[in-house]
Amino acid sequence: MTVSDVIPASENPSLHLSVSSDNEGERLDAFLAAQIQGWSRARLQRLIEEADVLVNGRAVKSSYRISAGDEIEIELTPPPSTLFVPEDIPLDVVYEDGDLIVVNKRAGMVVHPAAGAASGTLANALAFHFQKLSRLGGGARPGIVHRLDKGTSGLLVVAKTESAHENLADQFRAREVFKSYIALVHGQVEKKTDQIDQPIARDRANRTRMAVVRGGRPAISIYRVRKRFERFTLLNVELKTGRTHQIRVHMGWIKHPVVGDETYGAGRDKTIPDHKLRAEIAKVGRQFLHAEQLGFRHPQSGEALHFTAPLPVELQALLDGLG
Repeated sequence: MTVSDVIPASENPSLHLSVSSDNEGERLDAFLAAQIQGWSRARLQRLIEEADVLVNGRAVKSSYRISAGDEIEIELTPPPSTLFVPEDIPLDVVYEDGDLIVVNKRAGMVVHPAAGAASGTLANALAFHFQKLSRLGGGARPGIVHRLDKGTSGLLVVAKTESAHENLADQFRAREVFKSYIALVHGQVEKKTDQIDQPIARDRANRTRMAVVRGGRPAISIYRVRKRFERFTLLNVELKTGRTHQIRVHMGWIKHPVVGDETYGAGRDKTIPDHKLRAEIAKVGRQFLHAEQLGFRHPQSGEALHFTAPLPVELQALLDGLG
């Protein structure tokens, strides 16, 4: 689409812009700052530096001069100052202090409001939680530092202050945050451990999906076999980067898609010959992906923090059924 009006950043964390002749010759960072409401030029420059902005499928510098017809893809998350409507939704709080909160997100919950999910999100629940705290002398707006897919459960850290948000965001950018997931995938993964280093960008044939794309954003996943079953492999997957749908895309790319993943699974769930097992997987109603471990430095004290969230009961029950 060609953009002529300012776009609210909260409407969609993924944007696709086409440059018109009116903007010919402008710097990329200046063009984006004029088009995207609520994002400073400095914050957009960081996205460009991290290859979260692609021009014609490739990473460029902030000083790049745009040309008519250029296709620009941007991955956004809501700025920390975004206001959310408080909603009384239960939270599984793993840790909390004056600077941050670590929650164990349930599958099915969207992290922040977006198109098709204006309420019932983690951000709405956090806003209510912080509002309750404010009665005791302090309040905060939810600062979403990173995300999990709707169908993925597990650990998320949320900043309660602007300074904590900036510090944690810097740790994510520097790849200093430890993120490890449990994934059950189709097939027997041969190598006990391996690194998948394949760039990811939006699928040019289907804009709702991500894919391994030459010239896309750098994406690194390291997997280790945790347990093998007859038709499946249980993995620990450590993320060195945080691209949208990264594990699901990478596992699909090596032909071992995540169990229960309808988007990147290529229909593998339906090929299981055991009808009872196939029904059990369908009954779970989500992909078998759980953010089990999260580690980072405390934004104020610098203390190393590490958290673990147990596998949800529905996923554990499926594993138990596999023997």
